[in-house]
Amino acid sequence: MDNIDKQEAEEGRVMAIMAYIIFLIPIFFGKGNRFVQYHTNQGLILFLAYLALTAIGAVIGMIPIVGWIMASIIFNVAPMAFLCFAIYGIINVIQLEVKPIPYIGQITLIKSY
Repeated sequence: MDNIDKQEAEEGRVMAIMAYIIFLIPIFFGKGNRFVQYHTNQGLILFLAYLALTAIGAVIGMIPIVGWIMASIIFNVAPMAFLCFAIYGIINVIQLEVKPIPYIGQITLIKSY
C-alpha cells in the first residue's frame, strides 16, 4: 500500500489509532477505509506476536532454573517491546504514514485493498 488517499487517512485516523489499542473495534467498523485496515492488520499482528512470545515464555518457564531465568526475561521484555511497537504504529498513524512495524510488519492477515 504505497499510495494513500490523504483524505481517507484523515477520516480514519482515530480508528487507526484504536487499532493499536483495541484492534477488534477497527476490524468491524473500519472496513471501508484502507488506511484503517492497514493499521488494523499491524495491530493484530503485534497482538498475536505478543501472545506467541508470552506463550513461549510460559513453556520455557517450566524448565527449572535456566528456563525460569529465560521466562523472566521474556515476561519483562515482551510488554516493553509491545508498548514500543504500538507507540511506533500510533506515531505512523498520526503522521498519516503506512510504514510496517519492524520485524513483524510485513505479515498480512487483513487485506487493506
